[in-house]
Amino acid sequence: MTNAINWFEIPVIDFERAKTFYETVLGAKMMPFDMGGMKSAFFPADLENGIGGCILKSEGFEPSTTGTLVYLNGGDDLQIPLSRVEEAGGKVTLAKTDIGENGFMAKFIDSEGNQVALHSMK
Repeated sequence: MTNAINWFEIPVIDFERAKTFYETVLGAKMMPFDMGGMKSAFFPADLENGIGGCILKSEGFEPSTTGTLVYLNGGDDLQIPLSRVEEAGGKVTLAKTDIGENGFMAKFIDSEGNQVALHSMK
């Protein structure tokens, strides 16, 4: 096993608002995909060699600030996407924090009410 995680889904209420939020924060386009009444948009990923994920609007999927915490790739310096969170409609709940040799982390609440985190090495 290379990775313990291979896919994640972040539940959303307002699909277009959430898609715009994550595209703004990450500075990247998300690929929309609809399947069987579920509306999703994929985060940029190399699915053959890494971990992928999406936002997902579907019955029974509810945003949450408790439970599993997903860390998104903050790029070279997570302060860059973190600085876009509030202008995109979210709220920073933990500023960029040094975690020693493991780099840096930060947490935020997205436009839908999910707690999500960012990680980068500087």
